[in-house]
Amino acid sequence: MASLYSLCCVLFLALAIVALYVSPAVSTSRRGFERRNEVEDGFRVMLKHVDSGKNLTKWERIQRGIKRGQRRLQRLSVMFSTAISSSSVVKAPVAAGNGEFLMYLSIGTPPKSYSAVMDTGSDLIWTQCKPCSQCFKQSTPIFDPKLSSTFSKLSCSSHLCAALPEQTCGDGCEYVYSYGDYSSTQGVMATETFTFGKVSVPNIGFGCGEENDGEGFSQGAGLVGLGRGPLSLVSQLKEPKFSYCLTPFDETQKSTLLMGSIASVNRTLGAIKTTPLIHNPLQPSFYYLSLQGITVGGTRLPFNESTFAFQDDGSGGLIIDSGTTITYLEESVFNVLSKRFIKQMKLPVDNSGSTGLELCFILPSDASEVKVPKLIFHFDGADLDLPGENYVIADSNMGLICLAMGRSNGISILGNIQQQNMLVLHDLKKKTLSFVQTQCHKL
Repeated sequence: MASLYSLCCVLFLALAIVALYVSPAVSTSRRGFERRNEVEDGFRVMLKHVDSGKNLTKWERIQRGIKRGQRRLQRLSVMFSTAISSSSVVKAPVAAGNGEFLMYLSIGTPPKSYSAVMDTGSDLIWTQCKPCSQCFKQSTPIFDPKLSSTFSKLSCSSHLCAALPEQTCGDGCEYVYSYGDYSSTQGVMATETFTFGKVSVPNIGFGCGEENDGEGFSQGAGLVGLGRGPLSLVSQLKEPKFSYCLTPFDETQKSTLLMGSIASVNRTLGAIKTTPLIHNPLQPSFYYLSLQGITVGGTRLPFNESTFAFQDDGSGGLIIDSGTTITYLEESVFNVLSKRFIKQMKLPVDNSGSTGLELCFILPSDASEVKVPKLIFHFDGADLDLPGENYVIADSNMGLICLAMGRSNGISILGNIQQQNMLVLHDLKKKTLSFVQTQCHKL
């Protein structure tokens, strides 16, 4: 089977890298967090892709996204390696770090506006704070806790302090939080009022970072972890679900992260698919899925279901991640998938390596449309039937059409290109992930 892939439409829409914009929703008051049985509660947050507004060509955007994704994949690989010497301040990485999208929020009373990297691969919320002995440059003034009437240091006996992977008891609960490339933040844990749009949420636990070092952090003033652990924003709000809807990068609609009960999937949009979120006890922050098979052009690829199961040491498995641009598959599966695509595409393979993608084909000079093999990911209880624009990228100027996937020697990742124009709901209480295909700009 094949999908008819219209080059004129694809090229016009520049189906390359997803600069996430998420569907709008109606903000509500703080009452939803005080009376959690209310039907309507939650809030939305504006998002911005890290490359938005920059004077970049389509392929420059693609290549930047791929490079960030490769670094993120390397961080994840490092997390499973042996911890570095105990003489170092940073003992072992605990999170992937960084991401593809900035979220906008305010901190303190009176509120001060900041942007921070949204990261579904880590838990800790943190921002740079004064006095800062080691801070990177940021576009807004560094947060000064002395100027906020609602800032309060956390005690060493607090449950959030206990949830930290590494902490000491000094002037309150002092933390060190490291990422897979050994970038890190360290400082003191505190609580503060965070404001998202018009909704103010008091007593959010966060890291007030006084020593912060790492590539990519300077895109914002810190990070907001949306992982599955107790330190994350979604866990602290006790409204344990969030959703996003990702539009192609060239669309101008505002990006939005939906949290709380407004983070839902509407049956009127189409067929809702739901699959369990798998818990990895050695990597509990990530959103693991059970990938049981892949079909290319009507043929199911020959690999064992255990290929995408995580191992006893916590390695392997497949996660869904908004902070990685393309999908990375276990190497043996990627090789089989590539051979299947080469056989069915019936186009010459491009070996120039000019795009940063591993598998590209040379387009006929007079092509207006091309057939691509249909691609389906078979998750536990849910088939993800991808439209062509969610797994191939075409460019008439370069004369190429490429598979938006790569290979991995460890963990596999379902990236954000594969999630575009799809409402994706993470429900931590039900331990499920639901998705429905839709036109995100219409939500």
